Amino acid sequence: MIQYKFQTSGKTRSEHDLLGNKDVPQEALFGVQTLRCIENFDISNCHMCDYPEFVKAFGMVKKGAILANHKLGLVSDEIKNAIVKACDELIEGKHIEHFPIDMMQGGAGTSANMNANEVIANRALEIMGKQHGEYQYCHPNDHVNMAQSTNDAYPVAMHFGVYMMHQEAMAALDRLVKAFEEKSREFAGYIKMGRTQLQDAVPMTMGQTFGAFADAMKHEREKLDRAAQDFLIINMGATAIGTGITAEPGYAEYCTEFLKDITKWDVSMAENFVEATHDTSCFTTYSAALKQLAIRLSKICNDLRLMGSGPRTGLAELNLPPKQPGSSIMPGKVNPVIPEVVNQVCFKVIGNDVTISIASEAAQLELNVMEPVMVESIVESVKWLTRAFDTLRIECIEGVTVNVDRCRAMVENSIGIVTALKPYIGYSKCSEVAKEALATGGSVYQLVLDKKYLTKEQLDKILDPKNMVKPTVVEL
Repeated sequence: MIQYKFQTSGKTRSEHDLLGNKDVPQEALFGVQTLRCIENFDISNCHMCDYPEFVKAFGMVKKGAILANHKLGLVSDEIKNAIVKACDELIEGKHIEHFPIDMMQGGAGTSANMNANEVIANRALEIMGKQHGEYQYCHPNDHVNMAQSTNDAYPVAMHFGVYMMHQEAMAALDRLVKAFEEKSREFAGYIKMGRTQLQDAVPMTMGQTFGAFADAMKHEREKLDRAAQDFLIINMGATAIGTGITAEPGYAEYCTEFLKDITKWDVSMAENFVEATHDTSCFTTYSAALKQLAIRLSKICNDLRLMGSGPRTGLAELNLPPKQPGSSIMPGKVNPVIPEVVNQVCFKVIGNDVTISIASEAAQLELNVMEPVMVESIVESVKWLTRAFDTLRIECIEGVTVNVDRCRAMVENSIGIVTALKPYIGYSKCSEVAKEALATGGSVYQLVLDKKYLTKEQLDKILDPKNMVKPTVVEL
C-alpha cells in the first residue's frame, strides 16, 4: 500500500489516461500519470519531495511558460492567474508532499513533468473554485504544459534545481575556505618539515600548509562556478526534439525573458534547440569539476590524517579534535573519523562522475533519455559534498591544533635542513653533514655547530621561520 505524506480520507476520484482509468486519492493534487510513476518506479528511495529545489524549479518553469502563452493571447486571464498562483506556491515551498515520485525513472523525465503539470492544474482548479480532476477548466497538458514537452520543461527544471543546490554548496565551501584561511594565519609562525615522496624536503610553516589548502579549494570553486553557468542556458520552446512544434512564434523568447525575471539569474536561450535537446554536456562538465574538487579535497584529508597520525609513533604534527573512541578492542585509540568520512564522500563523487559520463554518452538521435540518473547522481554528489564541507570545517578544521615543539624538533633533526644551509656553507659541506647525520643518527643542527661551520647565533638566524620559508638572503 502506498504511504502518502499528506492526509487522505480513503475517498478516490477516477482519472483517465492513454492506458485507461485509475483511482487517485481525492485529496491528491497529482493525478493518474503521477500514480503510474509511483507504481512503476520504486527504485532509489530518493523522491522529488525530498528535494524542494526541484519542486521550486518546476514552479519557475511552468510560471514562465504560462506567462509567455498568456502574452501571446493563448490563455484567458482566469486560467493564467490561477496557474501563476499555483506556481508561486510551489516556488514558496508549498505542496512538496504531492511530489512522491522516485527520482530514478524511465521515460526521460515524463513522470516528473506530468507530476508538476497535474499538481499545478489541480491547485489551479482549487483556486478557481473547481474540484480536483475537473480538467475541462484547467488541464495538465492543454494549459499547464502548453507549448512544452518533457524534453524542454524537464531538463530546464532539473538544471535550475541543481543550480540552487550549487549555490548552497558554494556557500558551504566558502565557509570551509575561510576556516582554512583563519588557521593559516593562526599557524603562520609554526615551522614544520615539508616532505616530497614522503621523504624530508625543506622547512615550511604550518600556516603555509593550511594556506595552500584554502587556495586549492578557492581555485576549484572558481572552476565549479564557471561550469554551473551552463545550467542557465535553456531550451524552453524546443518542445519534442528542438523544432518547436506546437509552440507559437515568439514563445521561446518570451519564456526565456520571463524565466530570467522570475529567477533573477542570467538565463539565456540556447542557440540551436535541436542540439540543445539531446545535449547533456552541462551535467558532464559540472560533474567533472565536482570530481576535480573531490580529488583535491580528498588529498587534503589524506594530509590531515598523515600529519595527525600517532600519537606516539606517527608524524603527530597536528592534533585533530577527538570525536569518538576508535576501537572496540584497543583502549585509548582515537581515529581521524572526520577526514575519513570526507575521503569516502569524495570517492562517491568520483564514482558518480563515471555514471554521469556513461549516461551522457548514451544519447541517441534527438534525445538522451538517461537524464534522470545524471540528475540523481549530480544531486547525490552536490548534497554529500555540501554536508562534507560543513562537517570537515565544524568537526575538524576549527578545532585542529599544532604540536609546535614536535614540529620544531623534527625540523632541527631533519636531514632536509641542510638545503637551507647550502647558500652559507656550500654544497660540499652540506653533503658531508647530511651523510654523517644519516650514518650516525646525529642532528644536522648539532653537527654544523660541532664542525664550527656556523655559530649558534648564525644557525638560529638562518633557521628562523621567517627566513626559512621564502626567498631570503640572511646577513650573517
